[in-house]
Amino acid sequence: MGKVLNYYAGGNTARGFYSLYDSNLAGLSRLFILKGGPGTGKSFLMKKLGKEWQEKGYDLEYLHCSSDNDSIDGIIIRSLGVGIVDGTAPHVIEPKLPGAVEEYVNLGVAWDSARLQEKKAEIAYLAENKTAAFNQAYDTFAEALRVHDEWEKIYIENMDFDKANNLTEEIIEKLFKDHHVDKQADVRHRYLGAATPKGAVDFVPNLTEGLEKRYLIKGRPGSGKSTMLKKIAAEAESRGFDTEIYHCGFDPHSLDMIVVRELGFAIFDSTAPHEYFPERESDEIIDMYGTIIAPGTDEKYAAEIKDVSKRYRENMNKAIASLAKAKSLHGELEEIYKEAMDYRVIDEITAAINGEIQRLADQ
Repeated sequence: MGKVLNYYAGGNTARGFYSLYDSNLAGLSRLFILKGGPGTGKSFLMKKLGKEWQEKGYDLEYLHCSSDNDSIDGIIIRSLGVGIVDGTAPHVIEPKLPGAVEEYVNLGVAWDSARLQEKKAEIAYLAENKTAAFNQAYDTFAEALRVHDEWEKIYIENMDFDKANNLTEEIIEKLFKDHHVDKQADVRHRYLGAATPKGAVDFVPNLTEGLEKRYLIKGRPGSGKSTMLKKIAAEAESRGFDTEIYHCGFDPHSLDMIVVRELGFAIFDSTAPHEYFPERESDEIIDMYGTIIAPGTDEKYAAEIKDVSKRYRENMNKAIASLAKAKSLHGELEEIYKEAMDYRVIDEITAAINGEIQRLADQ
């Protein structure tokens, strides 16, 4: 069995739906872009082919769907240079070399348009309300980010920036020593987790599996975790190491994790909602609060912190509820389309894509 790497390439964030697809699809020699409405079998098609090629021993990357916990938005067989992605909104993907690299696959050929036209008013109503629910989620995430900025401000104003810089330099020295690679770094931007209709989900255990060393960063909002990770990412790239940069699923302008597999390490923000504790002998904690924040800050601002954390949590819960509503409406749309689908046609399309992948594998 091949290994599977799980991550998100798009997220429901405080800055709207934020796509990192281009970074992960770059360099593929063949990309199938699936088009079709909800319930047309896009995720099922990709899961079926992913399972088959994993059983053949190929490593796979699964691009999970942040709006549906049970769906995927793409698979990549990196060793074959092949990818299959859902190219419908909100992650619309435009071909750069149509025909030569990218190919549209229209699953809409399998539906009965007459039956869908009979349901036109219902489809329009559900689609409109689903969009409204997503927009409500994004607006509420944005409000949560403003509250989070208040939270960060408390700790930023109590930070020793010289100590923060020194700590970052010490960690960079520990991670890289005098190692350099004489090549262009392959840098991929992704999400380790996402805000989903079922709440926060992450793939930290999967993404860090097999690595020799994991550094778990502990600290409060605004204690410099993301800034440190950005400096480490820049250092890894400048030294020629292939680097996986995992953005924050809440605020994609912040970073949550850096993985450099050539050096066998991951360093990540190990606070809620992706809080982990040492479970391997080699795991190491980096305590930002204890190292660079003025002692007694938590106690001094306890009332303010309690208020801001409460408002932040309330906004996050409200936004997740809006995502759940959007998912429910999407489910109703799926049922309408399923009734109008001839899945035998989808099976034929799946077989055709599989044949093309096999041809590439044989080469």
